[in-house]
Amino acid sequence: MKILLAQPRGFCAGVVRAIDIVDKALERYGAPVYVLHEIVHNQKVLADLTAKGAIFVETLEEIPLGAHAIFSAHGVSKVVVGNAQQRQLQILDASCPLVTKVHLQSQQYEKEGYEVIVIGHQGHPEVDGICGNLKKFHVVDCIEDINALPDAADKRYAYVTQTTLSIDDTRALLDALILKIPTITGPDIKDICYATQNRQNAVKSIADQVELVLIIGADNSSNSNRLKEVASAKNVTAYRIQSAAELQSAWFDGVSMVGISAGASTPEELVTGVITELQQKFKAEVSLHPGVEETIQFRLPRQLLD
Repeated sequence: MKILLAQPRGFCAGVVRAIDIVDKALERYGAPVYVLHEIVHNQKVLADLTAKGAIFVETLEEIPLGAHAIFSAHGVSKVVVGNAQQRQLQILDASCPLVTKVHLQSQQYEKEGYEVIVIGHQGHPEVDGICGNLKKFHVVDCIEDINALPDAADKRYAYVTQTTLSIDDTRALLDALILKIPTITGPDIKDICYATQNRQNAVKSIADQVELVLIIGADNSSNSNRLKEVASAKNVTAYRIQSAAELQSAWFDGVSMVGISAGASTPEELVTGVITELQQKFKAEVSLHPGVEETIQFRLPRQLLD
């Protein structure tokens, strides 16, 4: 068996920053520090941070008054920030800067008199954060949602997108939006997160050369699920797994070429675990597929800078 390893894969700059914020907060302030929602969508990352003293909560009310509170990489609304301030929480914002950019775009459109359409998954933390800053909005993630939008004759519409979507799916939805609302405005589709684009392009590239694709990522990781969909769209069998423990030997019957990638919140050690398992079972040989080398880094919050 041969393994073709996608490049880039795994942690993006936003995830690295978010995890660093929790680590450095624990170093500086001591345990516990509280994190509102999962800092990123990966159970291994959460378990490691929990062992160090991070406590993950779903509501601000679970955080003691005045404690250190970290917002997840997916971003939160101004209402959540205001409620945290009322509880006198010491806030550290781990929101990905690219998510923050979408927040600002959507708020600016509303200030300019547009009704905002959010292309994304209803209930996803990132979408909830975006919508929480808006007075009136619509969330669409399929053609049926777009067809159900109200008549646009007497309104001005603008759109923004969740950062972790499939670029191909977003393009199809945007085409449908423009068909329904020819006057709609919004950012270029290239403004979708650079890491999402790079990982999807890498999976497309290796999918043309393999018989099976494995995407390593959590069940609730939107970008990992999109990577699996991208591979499947290239007519190659694809599975999304959380770790080597979920591998099934039957998947590899007659398979000599396997492609591997990982979602933006997946630590490299989980990728290494899958590769090691395949090497032990099938004497697999690994080669790195050439791709974009990411060098982007995001600054930490000023509270954590010496």
